[in-house]
Amino acid sequence: MTLVLANAMLVDPEADTVSAGSLIVKDGKIAGRDSGGEHPSDAEVIDCNGKFLAPGIVDIGVKIGEPGERHKESFRTAGQAAAAGGITTIVTRPDTNPPLDNPETLEFYVRKARAATAVRVRPMATLTKGRQGKEISEIGLLSDAGAVAFSDCDLPVRDARTMTRCLAYAKQFGKLVVGHPQDPDLSANAAATAGSFAFMKGLPAVPPVAERMGLERDLALVEFTGAGYHADQLTVADSISVMERALDAGLDVSAGVSVHHLTLNELDVSDFRTFFKVKPPLRSEEDRQAMVHAVSKGIISVISSMHTPQDEESKRLPFAQAASGAVALETTLPATLRLHHSGDLSLPALFRALSFNPARRLGLNCGRLAVGTPADVILFDPDVPFVLDRFKLKSKSKNTPFDNQLLQGRVLRTFVAGKEIHGSCCGF
Repeated sequence: MTLVLANAMLVDPEADTVSAGSLIVKDGKIAGRDSGGEHPSDAEVIDCNGKFLAPGIVDIGVKIGEPGERHKESFRTAGQAAAAGGITTIVTRPDTNPPLDNPETLEFYVRKARAATAVRVRPMATLTKGRQGKEISEIGLLSDAGAVAFSDCDLPVRDARTMTRCLAYAKQFGKLVVGHPQDPDLSANAAATAGSFAFMKGLPAVPPVAERMGLERDLALVEFTGAGYHADQLTVADSISVMERALDAGLDVSAGVSVHHLTLNELDVSDFRTFFKVKPPLRSEEDRQAMVHAVSKGIISVISSMHTPQDEESKRLPFAQAASGAVALETTLPATLRLHHSGDLSLPALFRALSFNPARRLGLNCGRLAVGTPADVILFDPDVPFVLDRFKLKSKSKNTPFDNQLLQGRVLRTFVAGKEIHGSCCGF
């Protein structure tokens, strides 16, 4: 069957262009483009009415509550939220209960994901067993079971010798190691970033240097082993020069940033709303601006949601004791569009960081509008305003810092392999 998405503004992050035209889809793959308005006679034609068509978002670092915390987020609800947010591929974290540290658990996880959701699910597995930082996981067997990368998430491997072995082992299988650059001792139990604001509020804080220390340690080991490494979140300005030097040296490294650290700062927690408690904690406005600049320069190449659902009980606590994390599958696109409307990022640059770069970094054949690639695309209106109501989110958990905030940009339709999974045909 042939599908034509006609009369669209095509956002091509690979070519760095926005152009009027139509996208032709056949057998679930992109078959070509048409700017002349003539379509195959047997095609189903969807008029996009001049709205924007872009590659679906590839989101690295999504937390799913299965197994162990299904009450926070299931595959079904995460898939619905992702589709509504324009995310067609979710790269999930292994910090489940139990963690994804053996092939049997991972194979069960993959089967459950495929049965429950229409979006693509690509899991990461743990770097060490139980995320304890002691014994290396079975990287080869886990790769065969479907793991696309390896990470201990927010538990950095403390022992440098063990981390070196992890990197060397991952390199043998051509797999990416995703690190969380923090010094674990300095960052333990922190709820805010050290500075005058945290001092005035009496919050336990982590100094920004903890991130730079963790990053420099990891990059030194990457240089020694030659492994591929991705820093899941950079959040402080001092880390940017460290990453830039590693890139200039030709190391196989990359860095990401969360939507929250691009669009919020430490002053947003002034009324102690725990929905603003994330990990790492929100930084200064100067740090936020430095992250935006680093994305525009390509030093930070990936923007992710770092979707971390938490239930009401874990958030309705004093700020220092509340759980960290925020849901973001449905808010990542409208929140990052703030950077487009402010003139900081063009639409192609935005989708390079949301779609093209994360797919390329993980070796996934998506995140592009190229002929022959899967037709995982989204139709969106970047200008429509709305006030977010957290209770209307499709995620099970509602812990979003954007509740009651004015956002701009709506996903109108989401397609995976040419099949519409969110939009008018689905009752949305």
